[in-house]
Amino acid sequence: MSERSGTASRPGSILFVCGMNAIRSPMAEAIARSVLPPATYIASAGVKDGERDPFVDVILAEEGLSLGDRKPQKYEDLEDGFFDLIVTLSPEAHHAAMSATEAEATSVEFWPMPDPSAVSGSRGQILDAYRDLYRRIRAKLVELTNRQ
Repeated sequence: MSERSGTASRPGSILFVCGMNAIRSPMAEAIARSVLPPATYIASAGVKDGERDPFVDVILAEEGLSLGDRKPQKYEDLEDGFFDLIVTLSPEAHHAAMSATEAEATSVEFWPMPDPSAVSGSRGQILDAYRDLYRRIRAKLVELTNRQ
């Protein structure tokens, strides 16, 4: 669902934004780096401070991906503020991105994604929630690569 459309084809730069840049947006960043063309500039951020989530590292490692030594960063602290596409992964992030880009020709899309940290239960049940998130994000990114 696109709020503003500034890019008809695949974007050259994408920013993924979620609440704390701890789960959804860094996972999307890592997946995007493996799915999108290498020339695509990819970044992620949160609307507030966050801590790295170890379950994200576990799921990415299962898929042969890694965030390296990357630390969560806030949207307002980004050095480069212009992107062809901003993908928001939580309602809070979506409202922040819409406000921040209202005077720009940036395309903003809301990809609502569940927060797996809200799941309780066994370690296996929690990891399954993170795997589900991984699959959902990957499917949206594959869809993005197929845009003409």
